[in-house]
Amino acid sequence: MPRITVNGRVTEVDADPATPLIYVLRNDLALNGPKLGCGRAQCGACTVLVDGHAARSCQVKLGDVAGAQQVTTLEGLGTPEAPHALQAAFIAEQAAQCGYCTSGMIMQAAALLAERRAGLTEAQVAEALDHNLCRCGTQPRIVRAVMRASRQQGA
Repeated sequence: MPRITVNGRVTEVDADPATPLIYVLRNDLALNGPKLGCGRAQCGACTVLVDGHAARSCQVKLGDVAGAQQVTTLEGLGTPEAPHALQAAFIAEQAAQCGYCTSGMIMQAAALLAERRAGLTEAQVAEALDHNLCRCGTQPRIVRAVMRASRQQGA
């Protein structure tokens, strides 16, 4: 059985290594942060971090992350008592409407903030989130939330 590390916990998963990671996260590990949207890596709803880099879990295979890779989902960023700066900023800016895209947006933004520690602009945030779709029209609030988190983290 493949062993994967998700949100800091090592778990053995009884699944074929060719199984898309999104199914393992949601069905086997009961992590509902990543959402299955298009299944073609085009919408971003399933975005997670793999070793700190944004990855579309609908296209990543279980076997690709078995072993030493670190997978982080929305549930692994923060806690209700101590939310990640992005989670707190999304709440403060009311950046979610239906909420389906929110997890993917936050995870994509987390990768951006980890990569860019200084001088982040709204244009760079918009470009980084360009392939994460939101049909509710909350993109301006999402960009404000990422900028807020960036300032709070000292980026």
